[in-house]
Amino acid sequence: MYPDADLAHLAWHKAALRQRISLQRTVCAAAAEDLVRPLHWLDRAVALWHQVKPFAKLAAIPLALLAKRMFFPRVKLFGSLFRFGPAIFGALRMASAMRRQ
Repeated sequence: MYPDADLAHLAWHKAALRQRISLQRTVCAAAAEDLVRPLHWLDRAVALWHQVKPFAKLAAIPLALLAKRMFFPRVKLFGSLFRFGPAIFGALRMASAMRRQ
C-alpha cells in the first residue's frame, strides 16, 4: 500500500514527534514543580499552625503582656483600667439603658 521509503519517513517523523513530546513533558513538569513549591511551603505552614494553635491561644495573653512591658514600659494599662474602668462601664450601661427607653 505505502512504499517503504514513505513508511521509513513517517516512522522517522513519529520518533521525532515522540521525542519532542517527551521533552515538552519534562519542561512542563519542571515548570509545574517550580509553580507548586510556594504552595507546598504554604501547606506546611498551615499544618504547623494547626499543630501550634492550641498552645498559641494559651500563650497569647502572657506574650502580649510581655510585649507591652518591653515596648511600652511606662504605660500603665491596668492602673488606668482599674481607675477609669468603673466610670466607663457605668457610662456605657447608662447609655444602653437610655437607648432602650
